[in-house]
Amino acid sequence: MNVGIIGSGTMGSGIAQVAATAGCQVKLYDTNQAALDKAKASLEKILSRLIEKGRMDSAEKNRIQSNISYVVELKSLADSNLTIEAIIENLDIKKKVFSELESYVADDCIIASNTSSLSIASIASSLQKPERCVGIHFFNPAPLMKLVEVIPAIQTSKEVLEKSIQTISDWKKTVAVAKDTPGFIVNRVARPFYGEALRIYEEGIADFATIDDAMKQVGGFRMGPFELMDFIGNDVNYTVTETVFTAFYFDPRYKPSFTQKRFSEAGYLGRKSGKGYYDYSEGAVKPEPKQDKELANQIFDRVLVMLINEAADALFLNIASAEDIDNAMTKGVNYPKGLLAWADEKGIDWCVSKLDDLYNEYHEDRYRCSPLLRRMKKKGNRFGV
Repeated sequence: MNVGIIGSGTMGSGIAQVAATAGCQVKLYDTNQAALDKAKASLEKILSRLIEKGRMDSAEKNRIQSNISYVVELKSLADSNLTIEAIIENLDIKKKVFSELESYVADDCIIASNTSSLSIASIASSLQKPERCVGIHFFNPAPLMKLVEVIPAIQTSKEVLEKSIQTISDWKKTVAVAKDTPGFIVNRVARPFYGEALRIYEEGIADFATIDDAMKQVGGFRMGPFELMDFIGNDVNYTVTETVFTAFYFDPRYKPSFTQKRFSEAGYLGRKSGKGYYDYSEGAVKPEPKQDKELANQIFDRVLVMLINEAADALFLNIASAEDIDNAMTKGVNYPKGLLAWADEKGIDWCVSKLDDLYNEYHEDRYRCSPLLRRMKKKGNRFGV
């Protein structure tokens, strides 16, 4: 298969590596030759490191490198069977690129976007043959993360969807099929991990370090929400939250935080700027979390039940299957358990009770319980994932 990748940044380069490893002939396109040179050098470094760790030999390294060529003209992707766009999250720019690309590729070439939250239907509308468009959303770093969300637009043909699923499966990835709604599965369901943690901080209940420690020690998460936001970049994470909030007609469940907005405005972006919720400068000492077991459990329970509620609502609204929702969270963002499986473990009664307690305290629609959880409580059902 001939695969064209548009954009040679971290994500585009990672997808190129995945496709080349699977034996595809890949053309990595960027308008900037310096960016392509950087991508090529980065791949050399990554593959050499894998050899050092004993995960690859030099023959495999050479095979992967020989499967990728670097091009500066979009028309060079003309022989592609599949193209995947991984550029800036700007709808107008994506539409312009897709419209131009379609003039070069064959009629049966699948044109996919790696967007994390933009409308696939809107992107597809820029094409003469919108039925060939689909969302294929990888997670960073693409070679390591097992999950790929595949998102059909309302225009996407059944054949294109099935072929896309098969291709990504052949690349040894776990596919989760999601409805074309803001944030798809992961970026929708994960919002409370950040948003509720920020809310807890803003209420003065606990500081960054204590909240992070609670989610790691009690919940088993690899990173706390503030550590993760610093890792992702406060500007990036805030933009996704704002995009989802706007796209959902300002549903209060996705309301952005002024704390994160101010940190982003101040240039406290996290690791990449040297300072975020934590100081990453040389010699900086990370603050110690408050050791209070009751507080830690209170923090964890509040964030978890909000995550469970979001996952349940995604199932209620047919965004994805229960299995795909749980796979998305464990394989897309490394959650220690699937949220629906976690709901079964905690008990549906517990979930409804916790959410009702929050709603009764705040009287904010942010804390409304999903109708699915209420129905399940009434019938004594479980998700059974």
